[in-house]
Amino acid sequence: MSGSGTMTTSQPRKKSLRKRAARILILPLVAIPLVLVSCVRSSGGAWYFDSAPLPEGWPELTPVGKVEIREYPSYRAAVVTEEDGKGGTTPMFRSLFQHISSNDIPMTSPVDMTYDDGDAAGGQDDGGGDRMTGMAFLYRTPDLGPVGTDGVVRVEDILPRAYASIGVRGSYSPAHYSEGLARVRAWLSGQSTWQADGSSRFLGYNSPFVPWFWRYGEVQVPVVRSTDSDVD
Repeated sequence: MSGSGTMTTSQPRKKSLRKRAARILILPLVAIPLVLVSCVRSSGGAWYFDSAPLPEGWPELTPVGKVEIREYPSYRAAVVTEEDGKGGTTPMFRSLFQHISSNDIPMTSPVDMTYDDGDAAGGQDDGGGDRMTGMAFLYRTPDLGPVGTDGVVRVEDILPRAYASIGVRGSYSPAHYSEGLARVRAWLSGQSTWQADGSSRFLGYNSPFVPWFWRYGEVQVPVVRSTDSDVD
């Protein structure tokens, strides 16, 4: 009798433990989507996950798949180049993250990734356009911290500038960058008001915690008004 009694009491206990384990496993699966949904923001016709605050005075984001002109105010940035960061995306990111951590600088979005465009002013690609040559973390306000150098990181004030910009959705890969850049260049070649004036950049607005297919970014080419365009 005692043996059968033990069996009857252990079975409900095992079932109860299984139920508790199932609840523990289900909670993260439910919580993660809820947290992500609560961070969704809309700007300029584009939705994105608010991973970190934008720099002060940042313009509206560019709709996905559409090229528009965006004008940016002066802002302060911590910059590292491929050479200074000893090459590669990870070393550059690590150097910048160490800089803001040791100086108590809050993280913002986007992360600015600069690419090699070959003849950037003319908009021609010499085959090196999918190689990242620099990275920058942007300061929340232009008066935060001093300008200067911090190891391989250079803190500098970026002057106001206009960009031809397209919103992109997906991973921050060279393929997505190249696709966005091709569409911006096609747009520039089809009008006469603006002309390319410098190296392109890929702005990444989301952290690795956001699934790659939901990430939002902008591929941009700096521009100036064309000398032969009609200006009022």
